[in-house]
Amino acid sequence: MSNEVWDPFGTLGRALWIGGGQWAGKSTVARLLAHRYGLTAYHYDYHDSRGHDARRIARRVSLGEPLTGPDPDAVWVNSTPDEMAADTLSGFPARFEWALDDLRGLTSGRPVLAEGWGLRPELVAPIVGSLRQMVVMVPTDAFRENQVRVLPRAGALDQNVSDPERAQRNRLERDRLVAGDAVRSARRLGIRVVEVDGTHDAEAVADLLADHFGPYLPPLEAHPNGQSTTPPPATARPSDV
Repeated sequence: MSNEVWDPFGTLGRALWIGGGQWAGKSTVARLLAHRYGLTAYHYDYHDSRGHDARRIARRVSLGEPLTGPDPDAVWVNSTPDEMAADTLSGFPARFEWALDDLRGLTSGRPVLAEGWGLRPELVAPIVGSLRQMVVMVPTDAFRENQVRVLPRAGALDQNVSDPERAQRNRLERDRLVAGDAVRSARRLGIRVVEVDGTHDAEAVADLLADHFGPYLPPLEAHPNGQSTTPPPATARPSDV
């Protein structure tokens, strides 16, 4: 890990990371692995939409920007997906620092498992001892469309805008562009990418990530709630891309 990154309790250096695209099942897989191995799961989106929002407001004030943030129509309706993706990507470094602050405050006998779309390969790579401590999960276009149909939070934008349908189309295309950028970044750095197409359930994807993170995970028998010493074998695997 870079000597420039403050890591008072060694939490960052030992953490495991799941980055990637929206709607790939990152949170579900992280929860499964946390229960299997007794890990602490850190859900980026949860903190980003709550405690980090106060930091966003403070940052806007420090930059001389309006306290309330931009108009929802300006963000979701009147911007192009390319503009939206560029704005999202440019904001990730500052938001990543807030996530690191959260993680620094955690102390655990086992690795912390952090997941979220803002945990970008190019931001995580400099602070890990091995690139094997990270995986990037991305949905196929078909799986993303399925998630939009079955997940209420994916199927509608929770913003008061003048054209909800256009805003939702822009949002989904932005998500696709941001996911594609994560894949390119991961491939450039040599970080594993797992493409999720929905043909394998979350348990199978968790098995795959458990294999990948194996050197850093405690044995299952060390987890007091574990029911077996080895994970059930997966009969099918999602594809690596």
